[in-house]
Amino acid sequence: MKRMHRVLNSFSRGSKIARLNQLMFRNIKSVSTNANGTSGYVIKSGKNSGKIVGHIKKEPKKI
Repeated sequence: MKRMHRVLNSFSRGSKIARLNQLMFRNIKSVSTNANGTSGYVIKSGKNSGKIVGHIKKEPKKI
């Protein structure tokens, strides 16, 4: 058992980290962009509530 100790520890540590990463990514809430006709993200709370940040702009093609 001693010679496999390092291998088993690294596998156990890796599987624990993978499980925690899965739990964290499962709980991420996506940001609502393009909601209510905006082309960015609207801040919902705080002193800047109602402000639109992160506009997505597309430059028109010049002929």
